[in-house]
Amino acid sequence: MTEQKSFVTSGKRKTSIAKATLRPGKGIIRINSQLLDTIGNDFTRMKLKEPMMLAEPLSNKVNISIKVKGGGFQSQTEASRLAIAKALLNYSNNSMELKKKFLDYDRHLLVADVRRKEMCKPNDSKARAKRQKSYR
Repeated sequence: MTEQKSFVTSGKRKTSIAKATLRPGKGIIRINSQLLDTIGNDFTRMKLKEPMMLAEPLSNKVNISIKVKGGGFQSQTEASRLAIAKALLNYSNNSMELKKKFLDYDRHLLVADVRRKEMCKPNDSKARAKRQKSYR
């Protein structure tokens, strides 16, 4: 019995967390058990296909299954995109070449965006703007 390569990676963006499982296959991408072509709009699908297009000969040989939760649809897209790129990088043999290609195209394919929502200050309803005071 031959051992199948399987890689599990994760990506985060704001409050979204995506967990990608990469296995040898025919190039099928599933997000929360739905095919990529049936979810979101065209812009969302293109953002998710970018890492697959950059790793073109490799992307036709693997199936990727993604479980994503939390946040809005845009941050889920960014988290899934990060998880896909990390999984492809782990799977590839010439990873330095693929890593350079990803970083030249968009740094956020491999590096998570660490920005988070700023917390509200005590006794105020907003994060930054202070209450105005009028002495009249």
